[in-house]
Amino acid sequence: MAAGWFITGTDTEIGKTLVASALLHALAASGVRAAGMKPVAAGACWRDGAWHNEDADLLAASASVSLSPELLTPCLLREPMAPHIAARLEQRPIALPHLLDCYRQVAARAEAVVVEGAGGFCVPLDDEIDMGDLAAGIGLPVIMVVGLRLGCLNHALLTAQAIRGRKLRLAGWVANTVDADMPQAQANVDTLCHRISAPLLGVVPRLGQPSAAQAAAALDFTRLAAWPPVAAQSRKGRINTA
Repeated sequence: MAAGWFITGTDTEIGKTLVASALLHALAASGVRAAGMKPVAAGACWRDGAWHNEDADLLAASASVSLSPELLTPCLLREPMAPHIAARLEQRPIALPHLLDCYRQVAARAEAVVVEGAGGFCVPLDDEIDMGDLAAGIGLPVIMVVGLRLGCLNHALLTAQAIRGRKLRLAGWVANTVDADMPQAQANVDTLCHRISAPLLGVVPRLGQPSAAQAAAALDFTRLAAWPPVAAQSRKGRINTA
């Protein structure tokens, strides 16, 4: 199976897609065959004869492995709202086994997979399961995106606690500047560095026109435990010794 990471965040619209795209950009630059997927996406528009989700399209643009729409976004919901509510309106239950099967198919096609969640870590998918259950079923190490704004300390610490509660490894976290005028932003970052037992991968500044390359330049993915993924390292070794 491929290596990879599950990208979660302290809230919705917090920078998960930007960080996931930056990670895919860095993987491609390291020579890794990487795929990005967003198993559940809520919010779609009709374009070029098909339904598209903006976040999923950004992941696809940064990935070095192309996926069919059915694997890129196995559950694409049209309304931009909590997934379980959108699914109920469309009378389309979110099936966890199907999402996990799609992930396995993607993992078989790539050396690394970047999986982006929807909303926060505990957002419901139906009356019984939530995004944390999907992350646990996939089993990848988690990268947490913290949106720097008032309230981020509580949200970040609760999210980290929820990740540990699912027996998942928090591989690292990213501070993304949501409020450029946040008072004492660095003091908040310092507090989280003291309290979160995972490496800070970097602080993404407020970008006028955000791009995967710009975000990647602000982040240090070599702080992750295995970088680049083992599959790429092994292939490189075979090439060097041939």
